[in-house]
Amino acid sequence: MPRHNKQTEPTDDEIELVSKSQMKRDSAALQAMGEALIPLDKKLLQSLNLPERLYNALIDAKKITANGAVARQKQYIGKWMRHVDPAPIQELLDSIAGVSDRHNAWLHQLERQRDKLVDDPKALEAFIAEFPQADVQQLRQLIRNALKEREQQRPPKAFRELFQLLKQYQPEPALPGAHLDTAEEDEA
Repeated sequence: MPRHNKQTEPTDDEIELVSKSQMKRDSAALQAMGEALIPLDKKLLQSLNLPERLYNALIDAKKITANGAVARQKQYIGKWMRHVDPAPIQELLDSIAGVSDRHNAWLHQLERQRDKLVDDPKALEAFIAEFPQADVQQLRQLIRNALKEREQQRPPKAFRELFQLLKQYQPEPALPGAHLDTAEEDEA
C-alpha cells in the first residue's frame, strides 16, 4: 500500500476555491483588457513584449470588419490574455488614459524641472551637465521667451514648448515586468 507524504498534500487552508462565476468574470476582464489593446499602434504593442500569437491576434483584429468575426477574434484575444501577466498591460493602458501614478509622477517631475529652469538661471547649468546632448541654444531661447510671456501676461506658448523639449530628454520610465511569458505560451 503506497504511503502518502502529508507534507506534499495541500491542507484545507492552502486550497483557494474560486467559483465558476468568478473565473468567468476574470476571463471577461482579461478579454476586455485585450480588446483595449486593439486600437493601439504596433510600436506600443511591441513594447509590451507580448507572446507572438497574442500580438498577431491583435494585429489581425485591426483588419477584421465583419461583426461575427470581430467577436470571435476578441474571444481569441481573451484566450491568449490568460497566458500573460496583465499588470504591465494594465499599467500601459492606465498611463494612456492618464490615470497611472507613475506616469503622473513623471509629468510632475518634468513640470518642476521646467519651473526650476525658468526661475533659476543656475538650473540650466545643472541640466546641461546632466544632459550634455541638450541643445543649449534652444533651451536658453525657450527660457527667455517663457520669461517674456510671463512678464507680458501672454499665453504660455514657449513655456509649453519647453515642457515638450524636456519630455524628449527625459523619456517616461519603462514599464516594469513587461516580459514574454514563454513557458505558458509553449503549453498552449
